[in-house]
Amino acid sequence: MPAESNKLSDRVSRGEPAAVARAISKIEDGRSGAAALMKEIYQHSRGALVIGITGAPGAGKSSLVDKLALLYRQRGERVGIVAVDPSSPFSGGAILGDRIRMQTLGLDEGVFIRSMATRGNLGGLARATVDAVAIMDAAGYAKIIVETVGVGQDEVEVVKAADVSVVVLVPGMGDDIQAIKAGIMEIGDIFVINKADRDGVYATEKELELLLSLAARDDGWDPPILKTVAIENQGLEALVEAIDRFHQTQRDAALNSDRRRAIARWRIIELLREKLLDRVLDSDGSVAMLNRLADEVATRRRDPYSAVEEIIQAAKS
Repeated sequence: MPAESNKLSDRVSRGEPAAVARAISKIEDGRSGAAALMKEIYQHSRGALVIGITGAPGAGKSSLVDKLALLYRQRGERVGIVAVDPSSPFSGGAILGDRIRMQTLGLDEGVFIRSMATRGNLGGLARATVDAVAIMDAAGYAKIIVETVGVGQDEVEVVKAADVSVVVLVPGMGDDIQAIKAGIMEIGDIFVINKADRDGVYATEKELELLLSLAARDDGWDPPILKTVAIENQGLEALVEAIDRFHQTQRDAALNSDRRRAIARWRIIELLREKLLDRVLDSDGSVAMLNRLADEVATRRRDPYSAVEEIIQAAKS
């Protein structure tokens, strides 16, 4: 028998957790060879179901993710979790580290948990989240859950990395208004009212029903509204069934391919933006120019728009 390859992409495809962690770190840090690695990773794609969990802070998203992952594990499926955490604008690190509170899941070899810092990106999705999902997919994790920070305004970005978008709300926190502001009503495939043992569940459900009735979807899907109490494992089975039902409905639909094409187009643009930015910043004298312009903008001697124009002109020359 031929010896097993020690190439990182091959080790990832064999499901080695250490290789998965190393590959994600390489992509997240933008190390040399990251693009070549992802080209190989995409050849090992297995078609995992990617579930986006989004919603306002305090809605219990993390508890829902924990219980959802445990339920999938009970069904014998390997689960990957990408927890996108808020990050310091100075250090760029994930504040919550490796999600030490997920102790039960962390001991399960069938679960891979990775925290990623947003690094200033809007939408709650880290720059490398899509690549991290692709790496977990190649490693054989059948269900991949992406949990976003839940900061509101640009939360709709979760749809760009997920096959199914689950919006989590709670009664009594004005989440219906927040949902409208963030545009979540348009991207939610399934709505979950978590902490449903609280007062105000009925009112929240009725407001959601009204809002959903005002926005017809092109695919004909009627987003269900489910009630859960995640910490007590209530309503999780219904959520899994709804996720499966939506995925099955969309699997052969033409609109699903449209959605995937839109995601692919967005990803190409994101990569193009990164590559062009790197090319500009890696040019001779770019660091000195950037520092000079930053000082001029900071001291109000110059506006940032003309500073960018100077950088672009320098890159053309």
